[in-house]
Amino acid sequence: MELEEKQKYGEPRKYDPTFKGPIQNRGCTDIVCCILFVLALLGYIAVGILAWSQGDPRKVIYPTDSRGQFCGQAGTELEKKPLLFYFNIMKCASPMVLLEFQCPTTQMCVEKCPEKFMTLLKAYTNKNDFEYYKKFCKEGVTNTMGAPEILRLGLCPAMLTPSKPFTRRCFPALGQKGKVITVGNISSFDDGYGNMRDAKDLVDGVKNATVVIEARQVVMKIFEDYTQSWYWILIGLVIAMVTSLLFIILLRYLAGIMVWVMIVLVILVIGYGIFHCYMEYAALKGEPGANVTIQQLGFQTDLSVYLQIRQTWLAFMIILAIVDVVIILLLIFLRKRILIAVALIKEASRAIGHVMCSLFFPLFTFVLLAIVIAYWAVTAVFLSTSNEPVYKVFNETLCEHSRKLCDPANYTTSLMKAQCPDSECLFAFYGGETVYHKYLIGLQFYNVFLFFWCANFVIGLGQMTLAGAFASYYWAFVKPDDMPAFPVFSSLGRSLRYHTGSLAFGSLILSIIQIIRVLLEYLDHKLKGAKNKFAKFLLCCLKCCFWCLEKFIKFLNRNAYIMVAIYGKNFCTSARDAFFLLMRNMIRVAVLDKVTDFLLFLGKLLIVGLVGVFAFFFFSGRVKAFENTAPHLHYYWVPILTVVIGSYLIAHGFFSVYAMCVDTLFLCFLEDLERNDGSPERPYLMPENLRKVLNKKNKSEPAQ
Repeated sequence: MELEEKQKYGEPRKYDPTFKGPIQNRGCTDIVCCILFVLALLGYIAVGILAWSQGDPRKVIYPTDSRGQFCGQAGTELEKKPLLFYFNIMKCASPMVLLEFQCPTTQMCVEKCPEKFMTLLKAYTNKNDFEYYKKFCKEGVTNTMGAPEILRLGLCPAMLTPSKPFTRRCFPALGQKGKVITVGNISSFDDGYGNMRDAKDLVDGVKNATVVIEARQVVMKIFEDYTQSWYWILIGLVIAMVTSLLFIILLRYLAGIMVWVMIVLVILVIGYGIFHCYMEYAALKGEPGANVTIQQLGFQTDLSVYLQIRQTWLAFMIILAIVDVVIILLLIFLRKRILIAVALIKEASRAIGHVMCSLFFPLFTFVLLAIVIAYWAVTAVFLSTSNEPVYKVFNETLCEHSRKLCDPANYTTSLMKAQCPDSECLFAFYGGETVYHKYLIGLQFYNVFLFFWCANFVIGLGQMTLAGAFASYYWAFVKPDDMPAFPVFSSLGRSLRYHTGSLAFGSLILSIIQIIRVLLEYLDHKLKGAKNKFAKFLLCCLKCCFWCLEKFIKFLNRNAYIMVAIYGKNFCTSARDAFFLLMRNMIRVAVLDKVTDFLLFLGKLLIVGLVGVFAFFFFSGRVKAFENTAPHLHYYWVPILTVVIGSYLIAHGFFSVYAMCVDTLFLCFLEDLERNDGSPERPYLMPENLRKVLNKKNKSEPAQ
């Protein structure tokens, strides 16, 4: 029955006396996909050039006035006018603002925001006040013009209110006295037309004009924290790198001891986390407001508020306790398999010891990924800013031409102006009607898809290169004499010369699935307000299925690249061979390989935990020795979170070499069991300690 099951997944590998590791005489694979990838890259470069020629990132950096000019742009007449001023901020309360993202009022660039209350009618009677007022008027205002004429022509705002600059825009300096809204310390003001208005009338306008004002405040505070703590963050990341490297070196010589020490330390670090959360939870007992629930508190821009309530620490404590219990239970049930995993990790340590440059190969992959990400980000910015300024008719009274397109150059003499005397032709948004602008969304989609394809290609290249280097170690009969002089560079050369097509094929399949997942997330975002339960359920099922499919394809690609690196066959054949080999050894795969992954994950968790605890005590000021050294921050969790995430990425970079080494050796180990039987003619090439754990041994050679 077992034999039939194995034959179902192909014939086991047969002994080949000529096989001595990665095949040297090989040919190019998946040529069609290689050509397609090259053409796609040329198209990607063309899209980038087109975007760079049409785009203008200044549209993102600088605010734009009603004439489509950039405020504060260097080298222009508006260089010394960096702030955007709204003639009548109350018009921003219109619902159209949320639809068109533009207030139906004149906007102009100014040097400073208004600092005092003033109406045009009042300022006109005082020469000095009128000179100050003209700073917030359009060009062409003279002292000979009457105030009614200036207002009729829309050359000046009817009033000025004390304002403060924020995100390069002038917003009323709103305050509060008790429950009364104030602006410039007064609760009512003259709107310039003889009407007294309450300061609260400005609130709706300010709210719509600053839809993301609170989020931007948080972003600015976070940015300030980074400027204050970047030096210490870098030190934390260097500590993470040194710790990871030291850990890898110790694994090379003390793999068995290090694995058990790592397991105990991870449990202790998580245990300390539980203890600390409990102490914080107990310390808040009886504190005013500490018993408020997170649901009652709602969303707060000052995230440190959440650390002042007991429920937050209780949630942290429960999560850490669950993680700790799960790890302990897994260790209890898998204690016997851990011994085999330790033997595999020891062998991986020896392999890395013979191929030391493999530890630094992730830096090469990181540089390539950084180039891919930078190219995608820059192209996306230029594409999104390659629209042309669109001008529309804005008016206060009923007008049949309202919101229609217009040309500001000749609008004053146009028919629309004659029919709607109080209307204005103002900048609305960036858009366009040309062929390029119509297909702009398609170019953005192509940019995202090629980003996924190139990123997956780079990751696949790194995996195949390391697989070829470690396979040459395993199949070398005499180590390191039978290995290439530079295993990593030899493997990288083979991968690029012969298997670019196979890498492109595997990464293309993965990219298609990832882009489908992006589209599903987009649909889910659009359907959030929908009441159709069936549509939501179907979308949830699709997202789950494609998530599982992506994980499976990543697993299949990884093992397929290993087989390509060893045998030099095309992607589909290699994927089939790898899948069948793993299926013929299902039990070993499910237990042994996953246990080693789990142990390596604990290693990453330990490094992140140690560096994270150090960062917490340093940046939070909980230790008196660091009180004067640590920077003063708005949110101390910003550098802590940065150090934790950075530490994980650094540890993942080092341990990914180990993981790839273990996966490669594991596949080679399975093939070794199928090819050889331990006889003098067909001896096992696996190391002695691994043979002992598996109760396998090479029979002594017959006497000559």
